[in-house]
Amino acid sequence: MNPVRLAEVHARCFTVPRPWRAAEFADLLAEDQTILVGDVAGFALGRVIADEAEVLTIAVAPERRRKGVARHLLADLEDAARRRGADTCFLEVAADNRAAIGLYHSAGYAEVGRRRGYYRKPDGKAVDALILSRVLTGA
Repeated sequence: MNPVRLAEVHARCFTVPRPWRAAEFADLLAEDQTILVGDVAGFALGRVIADEAEVLTIAVAPERRRKGVARHLLADLEDAARRRGADTCFLEVAADNRAAIGLYHSAGYAEVGRRRGYYRKPDGKAVDALILSRVLTGA
């Protein structure tokens, strides 16, 4: 998928955090550490540095939600990260994003930190970011 298409899908999925621009996707895709899995129904973007993976974003088109797409994308991203030598994976999610938190908890992620007031909603309200982590080895 090209950066413009990624930005279009991302814009349909997010207001908090703000949707990423095509140039931001292009910059990430130019890095050797970046992993992209998915298609036009949705995608997961992450990276591996040393033995640690980070889920940067998962975006699923609204009409494809609640069908297991995000679960498959997360599993595919984790598999790709393992192949690149990652032992653990972490991510950050808005504390009020119940659907995503449910997905991550069901996949074995646990809260390891919190960034208070990290995100800002369009109305200016602050939302905490939860930092979640999961061991990938032996999975």
